[in-house]
Amino acid sequence: MLSCDICGETVTSEPDMKAHLIVHMENEVICPFCKLSSVNYDEMCYHIETAHFEQNKLERNFERINSIQYAMSNNRKDNTPQCRMEVNSSIHSAGATNHPKISAQSQPKDSILKHKAFYSENLTVSTKFLKCQKKQCDLSKIKGSVYETMYSPECPFCGKIEDCSQEMETHVKTKHANILDTPSEDCDQPLYDCPMCGLICTNYHILQEHVDLHLEESSFGQGMDRVQCSRDLELAHQLQQEEDRKRRSEESRQEMEEFQKLQRQYGLDNSGGYKQQQLRNMEIEVNRGRMHPSEFHRRKADMMESLAIGIDDGKTKTSGIIEALYRYYQNATTDVRHVWLSTVVDHFHSSYGDKGWGCGYRNFQMLLSSLLQNDAYVDCLKGMSVPCIPKIQSMIEDAWKEGFDPQGASQLNNRLQGTKAWIGACEVYTLLTSLRVKCHIVDFHKSTGPLGTHPRLFEWILNYYSSEMEGSPKVVCTSKPPIYLQHQGQETSISSLYSREDSLKN
Repeated sequence: MLSCDICGETVTSEPDMKAHLIVHMENEVICPFCKLSSVNYDEMCYHIETAHFEQNKLERNFERINSIQYAMSNNRKDNTPQCRMEVNSSIHSAGATNHPKISAQSQPKDSILKHKAFYSENLTVSTKFLKCQKKQCDLSKIKGSVYETMYSPECPFCGKIEDCSQEMETHVKTKHANILDTPSEDCDQPLYDCPMCGLICTNYHILQEHVDLHLEESSFGQGMDRVQCSRDLELAHQLQQEEDRKRRSEESRQEMEEFQKLQRQYGLDNSGGYKQQQLRNMEIEVNRGRMHPSEFHRRKADMMESLAIGIDDGKTKTSGIIEALYRYYQNATTDVRHVWLSTVVDHFHSSYGDKGWGCGYRNFQMLLSSLLQNDAYVDCLKGMSVPCIPKIQSMIEDAWKEGFDPQGASQLNNRLQGTKAWIGACEVYTLLTSLRVKCHIVDFHKSTGPLGTHPRLFEWILNYYSSEMEGSPKVVCTSKPPIYLQHQGQETSISSLYSREDSLKN
C-alpha cells in the first residue's frame, strides 16, 4: 500500500500512485496540514518534508498500523508472533521511541488485547496531536512558498524570514529548541553536524536547509563583491575615456593653434592681401608723422592705377645691377680669379604692400625682367611687361585652372588673390610653364657637406654659368638668366658668381 504525501489517499501500486500524482500536478496543490497553496508539486513535497516532517511521519505510521490491523482482522487464525511483532514495531515507531521493544518469544498469549489497548491509546493521542498542530498551522497564516526570497533565509519550521543566516540560527535555537534538542544516549536516532558552524540537527532535511542558507549567504556576498568589482572597472573605464577625451581635445587645440600660426606666417589667414596691407601701412606712417597726407593720397592713386592695369609701378625697381658688378670686378684688385654674370636683370625690393611675404613674387619679377630683355624668349613673352604682385597671383590661379600643378593648388586652397600666401619654386615653375617657357626644378633636398653645407649645390651653379666658355677672361657676362633659388622658406635670385683661390661665392 502506497500513501499520497499530498492528500493522504492510499493506492496499491506505483503506477496508480504516478497516475494519482499527475492529477495533483494538473490541479491546484494544497498542503494537507496547513492548507498552503499556489506552489508546484516539488515545492509542496519539500514544504511537507521540512515544515511538517513529524506530522507526516505519524500519518504514515498510522496508515501502516491500519493496514496491518485490517490484515489481522481478516486472518485471525494466522495470528502468529511475527504479525504481532510487526504491529508492535509499528506502534513503537509511531508512539514513544523510548519504549523497549518486545520480542516474539517473550510476548504472552493475551498480549493481543494489551496491544489493542496500547494502539487505541496512541491513536487517540496522535489524533489530538494532529488536530492541535493543524490549528497552529492555520493560525500561523503561512503565505508564499519556501522560495519567496532568494537571499533572505526562511525558517524551515514556522516560515519566518530573517535578514541573515546568523539571525535565523538564533531564531531556530530559541523558538524551536525542542526540535533541535540532542536526543538521549539510548536513542538510535542519527545526528547531523553542520560543516560550517557546527550546529547539530536531528533531521537530514533540516540540516540541508540550514547548509543551503550558508551557501546562499556566501553566494550573495560573492555576488556583491563581483558587482562592486564590475562597478569599479566601469568607473575606471569611464575615467580613462574622460582622460583620453581631454587629451585628444588638448592635442586638437594645440594642433589648431599651430596650424593657425602657420596660416598667419604663410599668409593663409584671410587677413587681406597686397592692397589692404599697402593702405594699412601707409596710414600707420601718416599717423606716426613719417608720411605727409598728400603723399599718402598720391601713392594710393598710383597703387590703384597699377592694380587696374596689372603692371608694376616700378617704384621698387633698380636697374643697371649687372653693369655695375661688371665694372667693379674689372677694376678690383682683389684675389678674385673669375667672375660669371647673368644676363641683364632688374632688382625689385619689397614695399608697404608685401613686406614680410612678397620675396617669392619679387624674385619672379627679377627673373621675368631678365627674360624680357633676352632675345631667346621674345616669342614666348612678346608684348608682356613685369606684372604687379596681385597680377602675378591671378596668373598663377589661371595656370591652376588650366591643370598645372593640381597638388600645389590644393595646398593653397586654389586661391592666391586677396591673400598673403607665400609662393616658391613650384609656383614659379607652374607660371613659366603656362607661359611656354622651358624650365626645370633641381632639388638639393639634403646637405652634402659638413655642418649643413651644400658644396654640390655650388658646383652645380658653377657648371651652369661656366659651361659656355673655357679659359675665359676674368669677368664674363653670360647669356644665362638668373637662378631662382628657394631655401628654408626664403627665395633668392642668383645672378652672379665669382671664385677665389679658396672658395666660390655668388
